[in-house]
Amino acid sequence: MVSKSGYLNRLVFESGSYGEKTNVPKIQIDNFPGGADIFELVVKFCYGWKVDLTAANVAPVICAAHFLEMGEDFKRGNLISRTETFLSFMLLTSWKDIFQILKSCEAVSSWAKELHILKRCSEAIAWKASIDPKTFASRGDDTFQFTTQSNNAEKLQHGSVAENWWFEDVSFLRIDHFLEVIEYVKRKGVRSELVGSCIAHWTAKWISQIHFGKHNLPEHRTHRLLKVTAESLINVLPEETNSISCNFLLHLLKLGTMMRINVEQLNKLERRIACMLEQCSASDLLVKNYDKSTTLYDVKIVLKVVQSYLSLIWNPAPRLHVVGRLMDEYLTMISRDEKLSVEQFQLIADVLPKNSRVRDDNLYRAIDVYLKAHPSLTEDERTSVCRAMDYHKLSQEARGHAMKNQRLPSYVSMRISLLEQVKMAKPMTGSVSDYQRTISESIIRLSKGCLSVTQQNEIKMMKIEVMKMKMQLNALQMCKMQMQRQVKGCTF
Repeated sequence: MVSKSGYLNRLVFESGSYGEKTNVPKIQIDNFPGGADIFELVVKFCYGWKVDLTAANVAPVICAAHFLEMGEDFKRGNLISRTETFLSFMLLTSWKDIFQILKSCEAVSSWAKELHILKRCSEAIAWKASIDPKTFASRGDDTFQFTTQSNNAEKLQHGSVAENWWFEDVSFLRIDHFLEVIEYVKRKGVRSELVGSCIAHWTAKWISQIHFGKHNLPEHRTHRLLKVTAESLINVLPEETNSISCNFLLHLLKLGTMMRINVEQLNKLERRIACMLEQCSASDLLVKNYDKSTTLYDVKIVLKVVQSYLSLIWNPAPRLHVVGRLMDEYLTMISRDEKLSVEQFQLIADVLPKNSRVRDDNLYRAIDVYLKAHPSLTEDERTSVCRAMDYHKLSQEARGHAMKNQRLPSYVSMRISLLEQVKMAKPMTGSVSDYQRTISESIIRLSKGCLSVTQQNEIKMMKIEVMKMKMQLNALQMCKMQMQRQVKGCTF
């Protein structure tokens, strides 16, 4: 062993006892890479016995060989050169073995990093991820065969392999190894959308393994790891537009907020999501809460992003309509949550200015869904829910539905019925000023106090009258059309 190891050679000769048959010195080796099992493999190599190098032990053996200084200057074909050659062969020919090598590096992390084993593995993964998978099959490489056996790997489709074939295997890597792989994948020129999807895939698997307690907080011992991981993931995100989905960024923002990461990072992430709102769908805004005692979805995180959006836009009018529709659809989706309070509903409904909606039909739909999912609300609470809706912005179809909707509060039903009467009276009369004044006085009178039983009966009668007026108006229009046809038939 002394003849093959510079480290042992130095220790023995410095003790001055080499060659003596008595008082053999005891050599204590601390912090040996890989421990006793790897040292046993080194001993076997030194004595010429068979040593089985595998993907699971080659990295620790390389580290041990460097620790013991087993280079070519002591013996030709020494352990360093033997293991380095084996590692290079594994990296070039076997996809699955690369991940076993990376896994074995966890026990000798500092040595593996210093000896560039992590770098070489990351470069090998990045190189294979950037090449058409069909290339591997033509060379007999095992990459494709291994990948198709992964649980969530894409199946063969039309004779080709999906671009994300490598996601599942990379998702098992530890955070520091994963980040290094992503950096080299970027350098290889892999599309930013693919890089972003890979980061999202890894994060989803990682978060699913964390157990959160009350108030959405994880156990204390994992808090620091979560904080560092969240900050690292944000730093490694590709900068290109639309390279990351809005939903993933919202989840990352929620995690960062929970872990109280750097405020500057949070603000940057929040602004990035705000700039994407106009291209988002309502389902993109759904971010589940980890605490089952609160609402199903995190409402606060969405409100923060929308408020950030309002502070960024400089020409709000046309663009606000897009976000207005988005928020109404989002409100409709979360309104079924029994734990969504009236105050939370109002906050979302009022987060955008009034001019963000051309029509209030979508808002009315959200209100109706919310009232149906919360049948125990009081009259005042139902009135508060409807406060954001502008009755004049409802389409005729929406007004017709609202007039028959028993879930709406009586005061709202009355307002819509009166408005419908006014709109129907206009085409039937030349002047409606007196009629409008009467209706306005009725609204003012009724809005000053609570509705009595008599007044509620009057509203029901008014609804019936409105329906009769609709039928009469339709009959008049039919008569008008018949008369026009008769006039045309009499024209010479």
